[in-house]
Amino acid sequence: MTGIDLAGARARFWRAIRRYLVAGLLIWIPIIATVAVIRFILGLLDQLTAWLPHQWQLQALTGLRVPGAGALLSIVVLLITGLLVTNFIGRALIDLWEDLVERIPFVRGIYGGVKSFSKSLLSNQGSSFKKVLLVQYPRAGVWSVGFQTAADIPEVTARTGAPQVCVFIPTTPNPTSGFIVMVPRAEVIELSMSTDDAMKMIVTLGVVTPPAPAPVAPASRGP
Repeated sequence: MTGIDLAGARARFWRAIRRYLVAGLLIWIPIIATVAVIRFILGLLDQLTAWLPHQWQLQALTGLRVPGAGALLSIVVLLITGLLVTNFIGRALIDLWEDLVERIPFVRGIYGGVKSFSKSLLSNQGSSFKKVLLVQYPRAGVWSVGFQTAADIPEVTARTGAPQVCVFIPTTPNPTSGFIVMVPRAEVIELSMSTDDAMKMIVTLGVVTPPAPAPVAPASRGP
């Protein structure tokens, strides 16, 4: 076999090795990442059992350490809480609690904001995080993907003289942090991609992109 044949065989060998390694990574990276995230969440939830008296904890009762016990406890607490607040007495207690919180400066702002956010996110009411928008950020000519959180901010609209849309622009690859920007409604482009597709694109640094709609409609401005 000549030197050229050896070089070609060597190149094909290393290309095959690279292809197999990449194929293996494409299988294992999502699995490992998913398992790591689930283990992290379960670890946090397991800490919820720490506030229970030691003799009441599942490990003390059974002699076994059960992974995910905190998650099970969280589900039980949520179900019991939901059952209590859906009746008259539970609703009255919640009203008393919220009335107390409203009297505490700073705390009422945090509590009210988180409550409104949770209600908007977990219910079918409102339009928060249901529209994917394209906005020019951080400067004109550079486009970023964001989620509409509010269709109008009356005071900002009144002071700027143009209807404004509140947009949350998540950071990548961690979409739990980001920025909120107020953008004139006429300057945003509503995308047809779903929030799930947009989130996949953000988490994967833009590697996973949704397919183009068929047929591709002209860009429409405004949410």
